[in-house]
Amino acid sequence: MDRPHSEQLRLGRFSETSRLYLLTSTTLGRAHIFSEFHSARVLVNQFRQAQEEGAARSLAWVVMPDHFHWLVELGPMSLRQLMRRVKSRSTLMINRHRGRSGQLWQKGFHDRALCREEDVQAVARYIIMNPKRAGLVESVGDYPHWDAIWL
Repeated sequence: MDRPHSEQLRLGRFSETSRLYLLTSTTLGRAHIFSEFHSARVLVNQFRQAQEEGAARSLAWVVMPDHFHWLVELGPMSLRQLMRRVKSRSTLMINRHRGRSGQLWQKGFHDRALCREEDVQAVARYIIMNPKRAGLVESVGDYPHWDAIWL
């Protein structure tokens, strides 16, 4: 199976301030880094810090064992800068906590700009239902690593 290279993921990428984006990134080798509670909370805190810094407004997110989905309204930085910041900070903190070093994330990330007429709440519901669809929990309320502004 051919996998896109990070350079191909960036082709045609355009960052627009105040636009809504669904962002997804995966751990290197699909390692289940975020099955460990502390590591998942480190990533969650990076989403919150990005919002506090004005880089993005979080609308919804879920941290799965080996990836995340994050629905944001982009602030005054590019998608690439935002993702580089979140991924590098989370890597540093998780590696320090786990006594490890090296790469945590696969290169690149996936983004999808949402159209103005899309039902944003439906996209958020889809995101937060990931743990249930993956069979990790019976009820999404039982999963600790998600949030949405509508709840």
